[in-house]
Amino acid sequence: MDAEWDSMKPFVPMVGKGGHLFVAAVLMLTGFFLTGLFSINKSIIRAPLLAIPASLAFGFGSVYLICAVGVYV
Repeated sequence: MDAEWDSMKPFVPMVGKGGHLFVAAVLMLTGFFLTGLFSINKSIIRAPLLAIPASLAFGFGSVYLICAVGVYV
């Protein structure tokens, strides 16, 4: 039984605590940029290309921003 736990590795996140603010800034700026492009050129074809990535960038960027300032969700 102990051999099973000995082979387990500790969790290492892809983005460390020091990188949260940079990742949040990049994602939020990308979201603002894509939202601006979508607001200029609204069409059915542009919606999946601009609006969906913008909303995903805002969503993940806001979570990273919350974690960067010390509020853990």
